[in-house]
Amino acid sequence: MIGNYKNAGQTWEPQGCPVEVRDHDFMDEEKGKVPPYGVYDIGKNEGWVNVGTDHDTAAFALESIRRWWLMRGKEVYPDCTEIVVTADGGGSNGYRACLWKTELCALSDEIGRSLRVSPFPPGTSKWNKIEHRLFSSISMNWKGIPLTSHEVVVNLSANTKSDTGLVVNAVLDTNKYPKGIKITKEQMKALSIGRNEFHVEWNYVISPRSN
Repeated sequence: MIGNYKNAGQTWEPQGCPVEVRDHDFMDEEKGKVPPYGVYDIGKNEGWVNVGTDHDTAAFALESIRRWWLMRGKEVYPDCTEIVVTADGGGSNGYRACLWKTELCALSDEIGRSLRVSPFPPGTSKWNKIEHRLFSSISMNWKGIPLTSHEVVVNLSANTKSDTGLVVNAVLDTNKYPKGIKITKEQMKALSIGRNEFHVEWNYVISPRSN
């Protein structure tokens, strides 16, 4: 939540001048919550955080990946033909989410690359390296500091570093992502989805559709 709330941890302050925060975490209706969506490049040890101001939906998740590709990915991987995405099995990028797959197809068409998606099976998402190598470092960087605004979240995320050389970029996403968007069976049939031989219920490839 965004506001002058307690954030676990300690920071150094001038003696006798502690930072005062609220003792209850009732949400500020004006400031609301912030859903940060992360992209972690395992090979380069780079993090990308899209800090949203609206709902955490499949469209928001896909826009986060799209921004990473347009602002960073295509620069460092100009010759790639396929992007491999590992993700949690549930939530906005869940393996059952039809809107997630619809948005994946739209992104594949836009950038002309295939997207190979491998969600973590139920109960195993904590093995996702983004938890241990990106968001854990971000949490340590902002411990003890009240997250009073979206700008504070963006700046603290972007200033995160680690002993292993982690570098983080962060941007603010003020787009609206309404909830409750339904995808029809006809729309799903029009998608270009190829199933892997291994655990077809989870692993699939999205390919660009020819115009």
